[in-house]
Amino acid sequence: MNLLRAFATVGGMTMMSRVLGFVRDILIAAVLGTGPMADAFFVAFKFPNLFRRLFAEGAFNSAFVPLFAKRLEGEGEKSARQFAEEAFAVLLTTLVIVTVAAQLAMPWLMYVIAPGFADTPAKFDMAVVFTQIAFPYLLFMSLVALLSGVLNSLGKFAAAAFAPVLLNVILIATLTITAPWFANPGLALVWGVAAAGLAQFLMLAWAARRAGMLPRLRLPRLTTGVKRLVVLGIPGVIAGGIAQINLLIGTIIASLQDGAVSWLYYADRVYQLPLGVIGIAIGVVLLPDLARRLRAEDAGGALWSQNRALEFSMLLTLPATAALIAIPGPIVETLFERGAFDAADTLNTQMALAAFALGLPAFVLIKVFSPGFFARENTATPMRFAAAGIAVNITGSLILFYQVGFIGIAIATSMAAWVNAGLLWLRLRSLGHYTADERLIARLPKIILASALMGAALWAAATYAGPYAADLVSNGWTAEALGILALAILVAGGAATYALLCQLTGAATVADIKKVLQR
Repeated sequence: MNLLRAFATVGGMTMMSRVLGFVRDILIAAVLGTGPMADAFFVAFKFPNLFRRLFAEGAFNSAFVPLFAKRLEGEGEKSARQFAEEAFAVLLTTLVIVTVAAQLAMPWLMYVIAPGFADTPAKFDMAVVFTQIAFPYLLFMSLVALLSGVLNSLGKFAAAAFAPVLLNVILIATLTITAPWFANPGLALVWGVAAAGLAQFLMLAWAARRAGMLPRLRLPRLTTGVKRLVVLGIPGVIAGGIAQINLLIGTIIASLQDGAVSWLYYADRVYQLPLGVIGIAIGVVLLPDLARRLRAEDAGGALWSQNRALEFSMLLTLPATAALIAIPGPIVETLFERGAFDAADTLNTQMALAAFALGLPAFVLIKVFSPGFFARENTATPMRFAAAGIAVNITGSLILFYQVGFIGIAIATSMAAWVNAGLLWLRLRSLGHYTADERLIARLPKIILASALMGAALWAAATYAGPYAADLVSNGWTAEALGILALAILVAGGAATYALLCQLTGAATVADIKKVLQR
């Protein structure tokens, strides 16, 4: 498997999904607005999505893939398919029971997930109906998580990476084609969510069938393999729950300052783009690659994969970090400053964005180091280190909030990420599971230098372009059009500058790119 080509495949699909996600959000805002219908939809979509993150993605990414890879490498495809079928049967049975129970109990569950809706009976009833329609999305997406693990372990990443794109395409089509025919557009949208879940499952099932790994239905049994899956999966579920609690506490702290929740939200939306594209690609591709190499007793190959993952991720993450720190103002202003979002909001959001960006490399490093534990069937250690990071985040947020305001929450988030990444690195190193190779040691300082110089160039360009911008405005350019043009020039110029600096410093050369493109 060409590791870097796989990174590019997953990263490209994730980028496409994020862009379409922005389009989807714009359309939702236009069709639903911010009234009772929008509130009911967001609750309906958030509830199954939360459980999907807790029980499907986290548990299966960390637990299923190493166990499946062990069967695949050690006992062959027949044994691996049997394990997948056993896990599929138990998961499907559990999900059907949970879905039916949730449908029946939804009116009472709504008092827990949205108690404030009880004061508005019409909105409360709408939220109950919407959530009942959308809830099967949990069932389909949990099965998608399992099938994605199967395909990723086989080195087939395209279908699983395209699944989120399909969700956004279906919701965009629903908003533009179907919703106008409904008296309640939110009803059309929740049906679109359920349909998207089914469509993603069918697409992954078709891809698994083509790969000869589509699980057949069988009676659920708690076999030795399934029990092991549950044991390894529980720490992933707990870690996911801790993360959700951390987000909730951060929001609670931020709510003590007017506007802080919104400023942090918008800043988070921006820095999550490079984090999602690079981090997701690293996590999705590296885990099955490491698992298969370790099962084949290829420790040298596993170490090489982890070093190349770190090198490639930093090659993309560090310039993104430098750009977000150097020019957060033009980014936030161009994306958000219009209507009720004024210049003061831009100033506060850009400060939060720069603080979040300080932790961006650490968040990606967590994605590089965690598979080193997961591939060895160790999910407990990353869970403990995640909990340590959460403790730093909460403590730091509480202390810094009263010192510097809402910026302290973003700073604490970055601090926590570095603590988590550092603990993972130190533990892997002490166990002898990871050491930086000569190529990484030689190239990482060059990547840092090229990124820092590019950041300085972006800052200088943004700082000294003011007079020229004023001339364009006086000649009839609108502020919004000028902002888009300026940001496009900064992005293109920054990318070209970074590419040149990488070539000059030897951080990454044209020859390296040619090797990546070759099979």
